[in-house]
Amino acid sequence: MTKPDQDAYSKGFDLDLTKRILGYLKPYKGLAAGGVLLAMLTAMLQPLPAFLQGYAIDHALTPIVRNPQADTAPLLRLLTIVAIGYVVSQLVEFALTYFSTLTIGYLGQNVLRDIRADVFTKLQRLQLSYFDQNPVGRLITRVTSDVDAINQFITGGLISMITSSFLIVVYMVVMLTINWRLALIAFTVLPVLFLATNFFRGKMRLAYRDTRIQQAIVNSKLNENITGMLTVQLFGRERRSALDFDHSNRALLTANATSVKWFSLFMPTVAILGQVSIALVLYFASREILGLSAGQSAVSVGVLFAFVQWTQQLFQPIQDLSDVFNNLQAAMASSERIFGVLDTKETITDKPDAKKLGHFEGRVDFDDVWFAYNDAVTADTPDTDDRWILRGLDLHIQPGESVALVGATGAGKTSVTALVSRFYDVQRGAVKVDGVDVRDLAQHDLRKHIGLVLQDVFLFAGTIESNLTLNNPEISHERVVEACKYVGVHDYIMSLEHGYQTEVQERGATLSTGQKQLLAFARALIQNPDILLVLDEATANVDTETEIRIQEALEKVMYGRTSIIIAHRLSTIEHCDRIIVMRKGRIVEQGSHSQLLAKGGYYAKLHRLQYAQVEAAD
Repeated sequence: MTKPDQDAYSKGFDLDLTKRILGYLKPYKGLAAGGVLLAMLTAMLQPLPAFLQGYAIDHALTPIVRNPQADTAPLLRLLTIVAIGYVVSQLVEFALTYFSTLTIGYLGQNVLRDIRADVFTKLQRLQLSYFDQNPVGRLITRVTSDVDAINQFITGGLISMITSSFLIVVYMVVMLTINWRLALIAFTVLPVLFLATNFFRGKMRLAYRDTRIQQAIVNSKLNENITGMLTVQLFGRERRSALDFDHSNRALLTANATSVKWFSLFMPTVAILGQVSIALVLYFASREILGLSAGQSAVSVGVLFAFVQWTQQLFQPIQDLSDVFNNLQAAMASSERIFGVLDTKETITDKPDAKKLGHFEGRVDFDDVWFAYNDAVTADTPDTDDRWILRGLDLHIQPGESVALVGATGAGKTSVTALVSRFYDVQRGAVKVDGVDVRDLAQHDLRKHIGLVLQDVFLFAGTIESNLTLNNPEISHERVVEACKYVGVHDYIMSLEHGYQTEVQERGATLSTGQKQLLAFARALIQNPDILLVLDEATANVDTETEIRIQEALEKVMYGRTSIIIAHRLSTIEHCDRIIVMRKGRIVEQGSHSQLLAKGGYYAKLHRLQYAQVEAAD
């Protein structure tokens, strides 16, 4: 894993992170206060049942045992009152617990929604280079299990920490009030418990670190293999992939087993110390009751019974606090990772005074552009550095001009189109649209003028029409139909059982590559762009008949629009106004198809090689 994932576990508790988590409670201060208040009222009631039982033993049952001939009517009335009080206290405690749990649960779910929404919104704003460097599985972990860990901390941790601590104080005050000697005897094991808690907390923190890291690795492996299932099956990699995943899965199992091991040791330790405390109370209280201790006994059977109950109940919130520590470790780790995403610097942002394009012409200019995808490359990086993708590119495209970019793989063709849309920022020079640097323009306003057609078409789950409109309610059905007829995909859509309302499976699994490509053309045309970008041979994966139909539609839609086309098959770009030949990030030739052939340079060489391959194939 990368260093940021390791750093996410550098602290067991971080006050600044906790403050940021608590910041999400501000919109729900009333709910939080109500939940805590109800929980505290519940805590105040919990010592009452044992007190009533002890009172009944001392004031009703013991007198009967000592004097069977005494009048039992008053004692029975007392027992009845105590029994009614006991039942009422249990009913009140039930009601308080119910409303407290409901309030805290509702609070946690709202916080969960808010954090998840913030992370998702942040991911949508981040630049594409961030996603180039972070696997999808890791990001999914941030939005799911990491967010849920914070929710668990708020609902099962933070509130529980407050109420458990308050409950411990209530029990200690009650016990000290009733009999301070027995109370101090019961508290003798608390220092040992404190030391044990610190020891196990450190061990569990290390275990949770490893568990979170391994969980992110498993998620990344799972996403990678599911996304690339075609490649896995095509090359018979099932067994190898299964072994690779099993290795990561076993590492996660080991990490989880380690955390379970330490937790399973901690809980019995707390339970044993609780029983030792009860044994001490029983021993010393019994000595006083039997008169074996010096002085007059201040301990009755009822007080002894109540103390045994209180001592046992005192260790329950202490055990609950151990769960809080677990939630705390997970929450600190998860919040570090989540806030790491939220604090990621957005390098592609709108300036406060970002401009909007008024009368759009469609002129595109590259003025001495130097660009590299590597974030470590800066304007001061030497020109000889191999990481530069574009090297001093000067390119000027007039409004309505159709320009094709050709060249070998890695020449920088796709980078040109990415920079026009401002998916990345250049290190040197400037990319301008209508004479305005794209860094000075509002991203949304810039991109709404640009239509993009990719070779690898991404379709969302939903209907065909929702994929074409991208759920934009302003786009009418008639406009969708018109665009689909334009590219020749309307008849295919109407042949489906539900037409435009046909459900598209994830990533368009039920559609052929050619069909998805036609839909991509229709989607771009529906947006009615002023600049059309066609990337990486968008017609490469369709049959000849479909290609001809697309080419005809493309020529129509290019008319009057600034068009930038990337192509490997030179036959598809012969009609373009200008062809730009690129090599190693620089322009080596430019001109029309006939001009470049007549020149007999690099383009003519590519043309001869490509047609020689076609003839050989024929």
